[in-house]
Amino acid sequence: MPRLISKKVLAASLGVDAKGAASDMLEEGGGAVPMDTTDKGIAVAGENYKLNHGDVVIAAITSCTNTSNPSVLIAAGLVAKKARALGLERKPWVKTSLAPGSQVVTDYLAKAGLQDDLDAMGFNLVGYGCTTCIGNSGPLPGPIGDAVEKGDLNVTAVLSGNRNFEGRISPHVKSNYLASPPLVVAYAIAGSMQIDMLNDPIAKDKNGKDVFLKDIWPTNAEIQDLIKKSLSREMFVERYSDVFKGPKEWQAIGGKASGQTYQWQDASTYVQNPPFFSEMKAQPAPTSDITGAYALAILGDSVTTDHISPAGSIKKDSPAGAYLTEHQVRPIDFNSYGSRRGNDRVMTRGTFANIRIKNEMLEGVEGGYTKHVPSGEQMSIYDAAVKYRAAGTPLVVIGGKEYGTGSSRDWAAKGTRLLGVKAVVAESFERIHRSNLVGMGVMPLQFKNGESRTSLGLKGNETFDIHGISGDIKPRMDVKMTIHYADGKSKDVTLLCRIDTLDEVDYYKNGGILHYVLRSLAA
Repeated sequence: MPRLISKKVLAASLGVDAKGAASDMLEEGGGAVPMDTTDKGIAVAGENYKLNHGDVVIAAITSCTNTSNPSVLIAAGLVAKKARALGLERKPWVKTSLAPGSQVVTDYLAKAGLQDDLDAMGFNLVGYGCTTCIGNSGPLPGPIGDAVEKGDLNVTAVLSGNRNFEGRISPHVKSNYLASPPLVVAYAIAGSMQIDMLNDPIAKDKNGKDVFLKDIWPTNAEIQDLIKKSLSREMFVERYSDVFKGPKEWQAIGGKASGQTYQWQDASTYVQNPPFFSEMKAQPAPTSDITGAYALAILGDSVTTDHISPAGSIKKDSPAGAYLTEHQVRPIDFNSYGSRRGNDRVMTRGTFANIRIKNEMLEGVEGGYTKHVPSGEQMSIYDAAVKYRAAGTPLVVIGGKEYGTGSSRDWAAKGTRLLGVKAVVAESFERIHRSNLVGMGVMPLQFKNGESRTSLGLKGNETFDIHGISGDIKPRMDVKMTIHYADGKSKDVTLLCRIDTLDEVDYYKNGGILHYVLRSLAA
């Protein structure tokens, strides 16, 4: 069975001591957050309860990874069944959902007689595929979202997925915990992370008696017995023998069925012809130095690809939201970045737009904003990139250690390229994102000799010249960068070129791996 989250881990993450007493301040999600004791909190309009730090507002059994494991899905159903028999319910502030990755899950949960119990706990089937992991849980109910904002509450999500990067699950949720499906059900009943699931009662039964996790946790024998009775090979054959036929809704979608290439539709807000090849020539242009570049963003340590890549819901007042509104898409139909990843117009506007990203060029500001240096204006990173492009100004991004860890990798590199960034200069790179930057024609450069954005005093009002990349490029060669400070002073620093292989040299000289492949095919 899955390992339970320990009280010590929960206490450390929520800023409470091992006995559950609140500390004075909670370090989480962008700064110190005042902690309320459990008898305080923020009132929720129209409800008879209050929200506190650590309350679970999303509990989701999602399609990622472990919903292909019948033992944990059956276990989740058994937890729901046992809890229902005791008269337990999910807490009213918890938004719940069930989105397995396979339709067969629906069949064996129904045959095992567990789907009704899951429904009673709020885990109704919402579909098959990516949901909470990529921000597709939808918004919190308005009064709950308002209470979270009013109290600047550090509320939590518990999901059975494999992604929990900040800002990805929900814009209102600062702390996200990965758990097995049966634990997701248990936390929906408990409603808070500020309890010890092993030793504290999680609820009271219909007679007012304390219920502990052990009272509703199934045994391995119970789980295996139900699997034998409810899961069969025939379920998979029946569901997937004609999987490409699709349901009637899919069959009703029109479109041109002839031809070997897709006919681009200018009016589509979901799929557009990306501009990667719009100015591509038969032969690559010689590589050139980067001169007069401004920083689009200066970022700290451990900035992930989930900070960089568009993910989650699209805000109405964001550049992507403005684009969709201009194209007559209602906010209720915005959907998510993940669903619109085939439209570069949406995705480029959402690059570096994570609500928790912190650009050190701006003080006390979170989100995808920067300073347009020539005008001194604060604006969205996308809008600044457009202004720089119109002026013919190249851009760089400055980062700290472990730049590019995370999971949303492809658009993190694509979006960086489409924003006009020519180079990323960081203290260290995650290996796959480094490779992807090269593959999109963006040069990764690494500080040497213990130098960093901090030691060099970079504020974002400097300009940068990068020399030594015109003409011959060798893997891991030294490159000189001249920093021109706002006070007129300048400084030369030596950087390590993180184009690591001869193949990557070819990719970079061609403007990216896509251009390299097309030219190779043409040849």
